[in-house]
Amino acid sequence: MESIEELINSLIVELRRGTLIISVLSQLNSPEYGYSLVQKLEDKNAPIDAGTLYPLLRRLEKQELLTSEWDTSESRPRKYYLLSDAGKMVYQRLKDEWGNLSNQLNALIMEDE
Repeated sequence: MESIEELINSLIVELRRGTLIISVLSQLNSPEYGYSLVQKLEDKNAPIDAGTLYPLLRRLEKQELLTSEWDTSESRPRKYYLLSDAGKMVYQRLKDEWGNLSNQLNALIMEDE
């Protein structure tokens, strides 16, 4: 049987997993490459593992929520990602839904106090 701390940690991971997409989309109004996005999110106290981010970026691009462009002007080529028009629309809807969910959860939590 897992300890209470292990259970809490796994539940926290589960909660955070649900916010990854909106976190990533929120940072792609201007072009970012993978590592810069990892750093940007970490600086904003929303860390994401590179091993989680890169597959997510590829999936969002495949879903046409992101566009990408390679920059080969420096010694190390970098793939930059940016919200597509569809991505902007989806991001706005997710933001609205997040606001609704957040209000609902806050009301439920406050009821308990």
